[in-house]
Amino acid sequence: MVNNYRVLLYYMYVPIENPEEFADEHLSFCNELGLKGRILVASEGINGTVSGTIEQTDLYMKAMKEDPRFTDIVFKVDLADSHAFKKMHVRARDELVTLRLNDDIDPTKKTGKYLNPTQFYEAIQDPDTLVLDARNDYEYDLGHFRGAVKPEIRNFRDLPDWIDQNREMLEGKKIVTYCTGGIRCEKFSGWLLKEGFEDVAQLHGGIVTYGKDSEVQGKLWDGQCYVFDERISVPINQTEHIIVGRDHFTGEPCERYVNCGNPECNKKIICSEESEHKYLRGCTHECQVHPRNRYVAEHALTEEQVREKLSALNLGS
Repeated sequence: MVNNYRVLLYYMYVPIENPEEFADEHLSFCNELGLKGRILVASEGINGTVSGTIEQTDLYMKAMKEDPRFTDIVFKVDLADSHAFKKMHVRARDELVTLRLNDDIDPTKKTGKYLNPTQFYEAIQDPDTLVLDARNDYEYDLGHFRGAVKPEIRNFRDLPDWIDQNREMLEGKKIVTYCTGGIRCEKFSGWLLKEGFEDVAQLHGGIVTYGKDSEVQGKLWDGQCYVFDERISVPINQTEHIIVGRDHFTGEPCERYVNCGNPECNKKIICSEESEHKYLRGCTHECQVHPRNRYVAEHALTEEQVREKLSALNLGS
């Protein structure tokens, strides 16, 4: 395997005038370079992940840093053997991360204390510290820091409601939070401070930065880190690999994610190839028998073949 490609992950909270116009111009620029990926632009800043050759990504990082708005932007860089995306999208949004607060948080004015990887490693071993995962449940299920609290949420915008419902768990605690690259924690930690939680810190640069740190080497992370590109997941712990993911159907250790075959469900489920074929990639009986089950269409199964598979599961047709 030759790693001639790179995947860049970055964000920066900085005022951007006319995000729609910026997005159009930036898309043209990325296409000229030959990059692929997803970039969000808002009046509050930019959040992106792109892939390209080493030369293409060098040109992109150079051009971004030459823009006075993005001089201090930090790129997290992973080597790859091909593109991590199929297309290039740059879209204007109201928010870089969707919290939909009535009174929005400006991370440049209010955010939790930054912890570098070494400080974070030490903090999460303190028994008086509550380690709070700021990601979605399916991200947590694939991998997380040892002992971290899992909010039962499917979307980031649901996190404030979950905190309100579980406030007693957090009251009076030292709170340390983390997310993939750091951008969600910037707002979330600021919101926690606004809500009256006094001792709030965050992993600066996120899980990805932690995994690359030469000193901590990703220690105390179990499983894989979910990423929003074709790779699906990346390793973090450089010293040991403990699988925490469990097959949706069998409960066996597994780190393979698929989307439910029912397009109306589309839930992310962890399952082995064997389970996918056995259960027609449907997370429930209703999804397995759905008339537009994508697994059935992709494998061109006849009605008789579907009945045979369902019969083998003792579910009936």
